Amino acid sequence: MTAPIITLLTDFGLGDTYVASMKGVILNICPDARLVDLSHLVPPQDVRAGAFLLVSASRDFPAGTIHLAVIDPGVGTDRRGLVIRADDYFFVGPDNGLFSLALREASGWEAFSLERPVYWRTTISKTFHGRDIFAPTAAHLAMGVPAEALGPPCIPEIASWADVVHKEEELLGEIIHIDHFGNAVTNVNRATLERFASGPRVTVRIGGLTLSAMVDTYGDLEAGNLIALIGSSNFLEIAITQGNAAKTCGLRRGDPVCIVRKGSDG
Repeated sequence: MTAPIITLLTDFGLGDTYVASMKGVILNICPDARLVDLSHLVPPQDVRAGAFLLVSASRDFPAGTIHLAVIDPGVGTDRRGLVIRADDYFFVGPDNGLFSLALREASGWEAFSLERPVYWRTTISKTFHGRDIFAPTAAHLAMGVPAEALGPPCIPEIASWADVVHKEEELLGEIIHIDHFGNAVTNVNRATLERFASGPRVTVRIGGLTLSAMVDTYGDLEAGNLIALIGSSNFLEIAITQGNAAKTCGLRRGDPVCIVRKGSDG
């Protein structure tokens, strides 16, 4: 039997023991678990960035992988905890929009509210549900406990920033992540853009900037050019060839992006 895989994505950073505590809890319950770090450098409390990083890597893993994600500014409040079965994967974490993109990309899903304390630690800290609720939940899933046993069915929160507004001649989205290179990743995925229009037939506007053409890769234009392209995670991004678009253009998470069909913008 193949050892279960549990990935971890958090905003806990690398200087404290929070991640190690979660791993310790998991290994006490499921000693054979293979633990893989997606990232622990999500900007603090940045649910949008966490959602993108999660969806960008989740499908690279074998079927049955459990993705444990904790970016949880509402920890200790009445926000719900979730386990989601989406296509061939499981997701565990807070119900705060963190799984919005994963749900949008899935062909089908079921979600359950975490309401069975028998699968949690005995003592629950109001400030560390990642260790006391979500980590043991993921471990019990890895041990074969059915998702249905962890709580009743529910409908997860789908954050408004995950939605792309489709008007007759426009797509309205926003930046959801700034990557290591300063590329600004939007919430517009390849499928949405292709249903709207082919790449050469669109103009991308962000702030006071207008990009009149899309390219296939970063090397299609000379260094210093501002470009739009579909990145490796299948989302539209704004970049500067051999440069940092976020710093150069002052781009930030949450900035609106407008995609217009050519010939429809006057």
